[in-house]
Amino acid sequence: MSRPGAPSGSGWTRRRLLGTAVTASAAFLVGGLELVDHRVLPGKHYLDEIDGTCSVHVPKETFAVSGPTASGRFFSLARRREVGYTIAYPPGHRPGDRLPLVLYLHAHGGNHRSALGSVPPARALAGNGISAFAIAVFDGGNLYWNPHPGDDPMGMIVDEIIPMCRRHGLGTEPGMIAAVGESMGGYGAILLAERHPSLLAAVAAISPAIWTSYAQAVHVDRSAFASVQDFARDDVITHAGTLAHVPLRIASGSNDPFHPGVVALARRLGPSSTVEITSGCHDTGFFNSQQQRSLQFISRHLKAPSPA
Repeated sequence: MSRPGAPSGSGWTRRRLLGTAVTASAAFLVGGLELVDHRVLPGKHYLDEIDGTCSVHVPKETFAVSGPTASGRFFSLARRREVGYTIAYPPGHRPGDRLPLVLYLHAHGGNHRSALGSVPPARALAGNGISAFAIAVFDGGNLYWNPHPGDDPMGMIVDEIIPMCRRHGLGTEPGMIAAVGESMGGYGAILLAERHPSLLAAVAAISPAIWTSYAQAVHVDRSAFASVQDFARDDVITHAGTLAHVPLRIASGSNDPFHPGVVALARRLGPSSTVEITSGCHDTGFFNSQQQRSLQFISRHLKAPSPA
């Protein structure tokens, strides 16, 4: 039987409507991150999923045999808790090899096991067009990677993660460290570059969670910044000038709720930065579509280790 009010032959049956609702609900749950987690514009995201606005093309990739992975835990003085980490190596390499280092910052609700979504870090390193480097992923919590009283994930990266990796022969020379991040981690990767512009050879941010004001941030997530002063200190739009000489690639969807922040940042960036705004939303589909492209971008800027 046709839906009441639907033209005859439209094909909109109760079964089809129910199936559409279930499919959209599943996509909504999978794609929900910062703004969805905090119930910001859930209706719009739901409608975008139904009408296909969030659909993106994920390029078909071929992968070589993955390299090894090493995981562990340590007590972070900066975060005042035990954290986990994983270091993945490219094909043909193993722990102890001297390699460039990519720091991969996870999204809200993520950790070192889920930073790259459904693609294990070692497999991501085995894709086409990617030079030989290691990826380090680690637990950063849900504080948007900026320092908070009693929990400083940014300090953990600089004072603990990087020194630990260097002891293993990773990122030991200038030009051998880069950062990639998704969503909250995309913001964190940009913030890391702004705070330490001489540390990173390049940065790639996928759907960065960029707030345009402190009021907007705390309306969505009160834990995002400890105070209005902290927001001013860590506002990546205000301090975009420090990125003048850092190669930066930003990829974001035109239907991403963080779109205004990305546009505001793009207006302040210099010629060393590339901002690609295409169709898509703030969801795992868009993240997946940009992952290999981001690693390929990083590959072009990382320096290989000097001969021993």
